[in-house]
Amino acid sequence: MRIIALMNQKGGVGKTTTTVNLGAALAEAGKRVCLIDLDPQAHLTINYGIEPTAAGLVSLYDVLVEDKSLLQAMQVINERIAVVPSSIDLAGAEVELVSVLGREMLLKNRLEDAGEAIDFDYMLIDCPPSLGILTINALAVATEVIVPMLPHFLALQGVAKLLETIQLVNRRMNPKLRVSGIALTMFDSHTKLSSEVMAELENFIVEARGRNLPWSDAIVFETKIRRNIKLAESPSFGQTVIQYDPKSAGANDYRARAREVLSMESPVKPPMPSAAPPKKIEVTINPQLKPATLAPSNDEVAA
Repeated sequence: MRIIALMNQKGGVGKTTTTVNLGAALAEAGKRVCLIDLDPQAHLTINYGIEPTAAGLVSLYDVLVEDKSLLQAMQVINERIAVVPSSIDLAGAEVELVSVLGREMLLKNRLEDAGEAIDFDYMLIDCPPSLGILTINALAVATEVIVPMLPHFLALQGVAKLLETIQLVNRRMNPKLRVSGIALTMFDSHTKLSSEVMAELENFIVEARGRNLPWSDAIVFETKIRRNIKLAESPSFGQTVIQYDPKSAGANDYRARAREVLSMESPVKPPMPSAAPPKKIEVTINPQLKPATLAPSNDEVAA
């Protein structure tokens, strides 16, 4: 089972849209997919027609805080898709878990407890827009990270902190963790900025080749998710874009991205954790602007 965390600490970049519709496209291609909603906003849960405030609903909050099993929380959508729903209660989980030993590994432990009963080809985890304990739980259990991002300059700068977090988790908790790709959303090929950000990302990935870094074998997905009103409309009907309008540009884009993900089913060997901090790598699209560094800070290395 490939366990993929869709992660970006910046909100509004299409994490949930990507998780929902990539999962639907993978299922359409014949794969069995489990979607985990780790975001207290519960947008993935709502997108699949599950009411997060329904009485008696067992959510991911109950799994992490109340020791319920993943199987108790799992909602079967159809023969190929299951969802582990979220709820607003998850927003308080970080405070409630502050004194719990091993709180970073709770999701991994619950998955191990379920054992072979969790039988899927893919598990996609929709992470919250933060780098808190919930996101760390996702990174501790995942084998891969896909980073959805907008083709904007500020989004590019935010990649630095995100990759720094992934590297620290890779070295200290999960040596299997790697970045498999960066997925551009709301892309407009007619704007100069989109092309500049695309070129800068590709150069950054090329510079990482051969280095002992979790993103050294990452790609920038060829498929760019174009702006498409059907992607915005489909959640209000509790449907994926493939259900809502299977011939739309949004549906076709996610099918194409799913084919790229499927083509990576024989992933390369993940990088081994390194004791020494990596060399600094600069990310910028304008040489007059201060570059962002991807090396961990002294405080985090000391920690």
